[in-house]
Parts: sequence; structure tokens; C-alpha cells
Amino acid sequence: MSHAAPLFTLVAGETSGDSLGAGLIRALRAHYPQARFEGVTGPLMRAEGCESLADIEALSLFGVSEVVGQIPRLLRLRRRLAAHVLSARPAAFIGIDAPAFNTGLELRLKSRGVPTVHYVCPTAWAWREGRTRHIRRAVDRLLAIFPFEEAFFARHGIPVTYVGHPLAGELPRHPNADTARRALGLEPGARWVGLLPGSRGAEVSRLGRPFLETARWLTRRSPGLRFVAPMANARVRALFEADLADYPDVDVTLIDGRSREVMRAVEVLLLASGTASLEALLAKTPMVVAYALSDSNYWIARSLSLIKTEHVSMPNLLAGRALVPEFLQQEASPDFMGPWLYRLLHAETARRRQIDAFDGIHARLALDADARAARAVVDLVEARP
Repeated sequence: MSHAAPLFTLVAGETSGDSLGAGLIRALRAHYPQARFEGVTGPLMRAEGCESLADIEALSLFGVSEVVGQIPRLLRLRRRLAAHVLSARPAAFIGIDAPAFNTGLELRLKSRGVPTVHYVCPTAWAWREGRTRHIRRAVDRLLAIFPFEEAFFARHGIPVTYVGHPLAGELPRHPNADTARRALGLEPGARWVGLLPGSRGAEVSRLGRPFLETARWLTRRSPGLRFVAPMANARVRALFEADLADYPDVDVTLIDGRSREVMRAVEVLLLASGTASLEALLAKTPMVVAYALSDSNYWIARSLSLIKTEHVSMPNLLAGRALVPEFLQQEASPDFMGPWLYRLLHAETARRRQIDAFDGIHARLALDADARAARAVVDLVEARP
């Protein structure tokens, strides 16, 4: 194939992957203006001119029960994609996240001579480290979005390039709380605390009440505090509203979506561990993080040593230390979370310790990930005869 007009096949697994794919396509076009793109796409990738072989919704699955029921269909889709790619022989196949689907596909393609790239490292550094053997056989180049991932995968003999995190390049280094409050219609003079109990029903079922109990704990010690909770979807809102009915003494404003604006608007955050903790870090908002699996899942994960890391929240993983308080399982209660939130509301030194560290991490993540990822793909393509 001519390097002047190469074909690239990209398979994205969810909304975040659609955004990564679109940015990568734009950056690859700077190197190859005549390049063609195809794959499993979302609306952002299609807007960049990527031909759709299947819609991203085909891979967007949550929860074991959903996945199990879909396995036959997913295997058929993977076989169809493999046959297509082996026929089309693209300059590179790029799997974006969705490791359960993509690394199996990459393994098949790499063994047949198609260069493979996997964008966003599987979390083998956190659990199931044995997956690294499979990844090493499946990928020619792994693209890491967090700096600590590069050393981990390199140690396992996997070619890896740290490209930075695209979100760190998109979000402002110095966000303005007043602007966010005006945009959300929140009273500018009040003291606002953000509650983010999670984006999935199971999380909200476990954390909704502990978060509201903690809000009550704070209200009794700081009268006049106001709380705002962005709701990820209608199901989450219904669950949280049902809990909220038992807390008439707590002033909570519910907002549909707009979690990033809420993060910028408030003084402190209480949130479920996950992607939200990275977004909160980039918003420079002091936080307390809670994490709750079902008791049986947590017991299995710990007893089988599936969880490898000392910390669970992204700010602490990126800092390499206990930068933000984390409260797991039974410790996710007002007795533990309340005093820390109170401290972050009232002690400037505790606030500054988090905010200054967040700013330094933001700088290390903002490296123009699209351009660096494209450069790594180009280097792989150009190294081929």
C-alpha cells in the first residue's frame, strides 16, 4: 500500500473512544491528507470522514449480565471485522479501548501481518496482571494516556508510548467557578458542595444514602451549605431522588448531566471513584473519593489478589501517594467522609495541598495527545517495508 494514501481501520468501544478516534483521525490527516479511515464508529468519528463498518453502540455494554447475553453477537461481529480487515490490509489497525473485544481481534490480525495499535492501556496494572502476556502477543504498539502506565507495560516487554491525556489538553488549566455557577444558575454567594454518587445504578444504590448522610453531617456543622448533584441519566436520577426523599433537611439541587460544570462550580466534591475523579482533578476542585463494590465482589477481588494497587482513585495513582482521601466499602460513611470534607471547606492549607498537586499533574498530562498518538502510528507505518 502507498504511504501517500494509507487506509486505517479503527474500532472504538464507547463514547470516550469515539472522541479519541476523532482526534486521532484529524492528527493522522496532517501526515496523510489522502488517508482513508473506516471502522466501528461513533458520530464524532463519522464527522471526521470515517466510514462506518458498524456503530459504536454495538460495543457499548455495561455489566456482566448484559455482556454474557451478547457474546454470540459480539463474536460474530469480531469474525466479520477480522475477515474484512484481512481482506482490506490497512496500513494499521487501531483498537481504541474496549480491550476484551479489541485485543482478541488484534491478536488475530497481528499474527497475519497487519500492524496493530491499541490506544488506552488495559488496566492490567490494577488487576489481572497476567493479561500482559496476551497484550504482548496482540499489539505492535500500545498508546498510554497516563505516565505510570508506560513503565509498567515496558517492564512486561510491550512496546509502549506515553501520549498524554486528551482531556487535559481540552480543559482549562485555571477554570473559573463564578462562570460555572452562572451557567448552571446556582446562587453565586452560597457555599456549594458537589455530590457525584456515580454514573451507574449499582454505584448509586450503594453510595446514594452514605453521600446524603454525609451531606446531613456537614449541614449540621456548617448551616447554609448547599449541595448540587449532577445526574448521569434518568435511571440514576430516579434512584437518587428516592433516597433524597428521606433527607428533607438537606438542600440538594439536582442537575441533568453537566458534571464538568458542576465540578468547576463547587468548593469541594464527594464523588464515586472512576473517570469523574480525573475530571475533578482537572477542574482543580478538592475532593473526597468513595468506592463501593458489592461485598461479595470486593471479597473476591481482595482474596484473589485481583486488585494490585495501593490506591483506587486516579488522582492518587497519578500522584503516586495518598493525595486525596479514599474511603472504601464500610468506610464510605459520614463518620469518615464528613470530617475530611469539613476540613477541605474550612482549612486553606488542606485545600491548597490538593489544588497545587492537581495543577502539576494537569501540566504533565497535557501533551497534545492526538498529535503524539498520530506520530506513534506514523512511525509504525513508516517502519514497514
